[in-house]
Amino acid sequence: MTQTYGIDTSILVRLATVESDPDFQRCVNKLRILIEERDTQMFASNQVSGEIRIVLQHHYGISASDARSRLVDVLASGMIAPLNGQSVVLALQTSGGLGIFDRLIADGYSYENLETLTLDRQMASLSNLRRLGGTGTEMEG
Repeated sequence: MTQTYGIDTSILVRLATVESDPDFQRCVNKLRILIEERDTQMFASNQVSGEIRIVLQHHYGISASDARSRLVDVLASGMIAPLNGQSVVLALQTSGGLGIFDRLIADGYSYENLETLTLDRQMASLSNLRRLGGTGTEMEG
């Protein structure tokens, strides 16, 4: 039976920064052993996928677009998969308009078959979102 693991941000950062230091290589080697020799699958949650962009920008000085691109590359590498599937990669690849966290919030609820409620007009433009009306309990859309 395949063992599954959820990774935290520190592992995804190592893979996205492709540092040539011993810590990067050690991380990759240990993941490969788990994946190839022990029949495991590795997943990154929406929270980890969103947090890494902030870490890469603020701690590594990487631009938002480059951080997004690096994350997509890691999730497409076959080593780590997005927990909610390819909809996460699509959300990450979409630029302009909503921020990545809004897209990941909507994706997370959608994955659980929940409709997202929001007060934000721009966020309400995504599919499977409904905007609460401004004055009462009425909903738009």
